Amino acid sequence: MSALSALPFLKPVHLRSPRSSPGGQRRHTLPASEFRCLSPEDAVSVFEIEREAFISVSGDCPLHLDEIRHFLNLCPELSLGWFEEGRLVAFIIGSLWDQERLSQAALTLHKPQGSAVHIHVLAVHRTVRQQGKGSILMWRYLQHLRCLPFARRALLMCEPFLVPFYHKCGFEALGPCEVTVGDLAFVEMQHPVRGHAFMRRNSGC
Repeated sequence: MSALSALPFLKPVHLRSPRSSPGGQRRHTLPASEFRCLSPEDAVSVFEIEREAFISVSGDCPLHLDEIRHFLNLCPELSLGWFEEGRLVAFIIGSLWDQERLSQAALTLHKPQGSAVHIHVLAVHRTVRQQGKGSILMWRYLQHLRCLPFARRALLMCEPFLVPFYHKCGFEALGPCEVTVGDLAFVEMQHPVRGHAFMRRNSGC
């Protein structure tokens, strides 16, 4: 069993009851809800959700399709997808960063020796928004990071109107972010990954 498949936070949370075929034999069904790391094969589904979520708001996406494939090839363990009956409904993609604060280079680089996880994007499919899925996925993602020995903290940049959402997820604002995209300015936020001994003892990591 691989290290990733052994992580408790990537296992299905609810399984459908097996259904019987007319002959009385059980047939396999997809998990009703499942969390797992993404692979390059998921890139198109990821981009479709991201494009719909961001282009209508800001006119651009945090990650383009080639960048999604890039990160899912380099560091799939820093991604997490939420699947319902086999269909991707929400996701997070991250990479490693090796500096105290984010810079413009952090948008495209993965620093394998880094200890900060840069969360590039969190997006939820339009059909399941306003259901709390973003908060749940972020909580699962942070638990997943606590099982990765190299991760010390999570960093992200967001527009000011999203600060309350990430604050509720446990992030603290560090101030204005150095990174700009077009006319957009961002707030940089962080969340400690280490230093939660009680949670780690009870996480199964």
